[in-house]
Amino acid sequence: MSAPAFSQKENQRLDSLMTSVYSNDLPGAAISIVKNGKVVFKKGYGIADLVTKSPITPLTNFNICSLTKQFTAYAILKLAGEKKLSLDDKIIKYFPGYNIKIAGTITIRNLLTHSSGIVDHYDYVNRALYRTFWDKDVLNSIESVDSVYFPAGSGYRYSNTAYCLLSLIIEQVSGRSFPEYIRESVFTPLKMNNSDVIKPDFKISERALGYEFKSDSFKISDASESLFFTTQGDGGIYASVNDYLKWIMEIQNVKSLNSGIIKEAQSPQFTINSARSISYGYGWFVAGSGDNKIVYHTGSNGGFRTIIFTVPSKKYSVIIFSNRTGIDLEDLVRKINMIFRINDNAFVGLDSLIS
Repeated sequence: MSAPAFSQKENQRLDSLMTSVYSNDLPGAAISIVKNGKVVFKKGYGIADLVTKSPITPLTNFNICSLTKQFTAYAILKLAGEKKLSLDDKIIKYFPGYNIKIAGTITIRNLLTHSSGIVDHYDYVNRALYRTFWDKDVLNSIESVDSVYFPAGSGYRYSNTAYCLLSLIIEQVSGRSFPEYIRESVFTPLKMNNSDVIKPDFKISERALGYEFKSDSFKISDASESLFFTTQGDGGIYASVNDYLKWIMEIQNVKSLNSGIIKEAQSPQFTINSARSISYGYGWFVAGSGDNKIVYHTGSNGGFRTIIFTVPSKKYSVIIFSNRTGIDLEDLVRKINMIFRINDNAFVGLDSLIS
């Protein structure tokens, strides 16, 4: 009886921690903990919409921000496994109108690992021309630029632009729209029936709104406020903790998807800092090694903040989807790890690596 009693004590401490962080009458978060391959905690805190006052539950759909990159990378690797593309293809093959000086040197692999040196589209957009901004607009804004931050493969710089281009490659190669291909290749096999990619006719049930916390008040922050909120390949997926758990459980106990792809994606592919033992895989940050290896990612889009933290050797995961800013999710995960007695010494903060 001691093990269940101890688990209950951990969950009570976690619940107290979350209650102290998120008020029940303000935007909040949904959380789940997986330990030893089993879901041991799943709960919502706060409200999804300040107008309707609907409570957040594990079924509430959040924009998962850059956790989307895991799915974009999986789709690319799946197409590569089917010999429909090569990770060493130069991107000029897919974007013939792109400046040859740039697109003739950057590979799909460079895009996946943030080692392309490609310029950020944010700096090259005539914002007066757009009401909403999609991945094709990302390409249009940079394809004539003749400079890079560094030669492809020679450095690391986190790039949302790169993952928007990857979604366009997926569309070209698959003959499907990015939302259609993600649904067919991941959502449907895993029965993630309530997940979707934001698109022009986007409608999703039980949807949380994202809020920016500034000067002791909350302001809604989504597609109506942010021009770049609607790009797809870098951060366009909406999912609930309940649905996302199906993805995490599949990663831990592969049954429907390709285990080789998942292993490849969660392995170091490009070294960011050897002294701190942190690399980028394909859609994941990877730190540490052996039993202490951790695989994780954070996300930020409008008023949404997300984090997934995993220790593969222990089949341990922390998932937090939040619809407000102003809470340090990395610090919160560290506190949660203490409760569950998880060694996270390899945990390197991502703020400086993503900004």
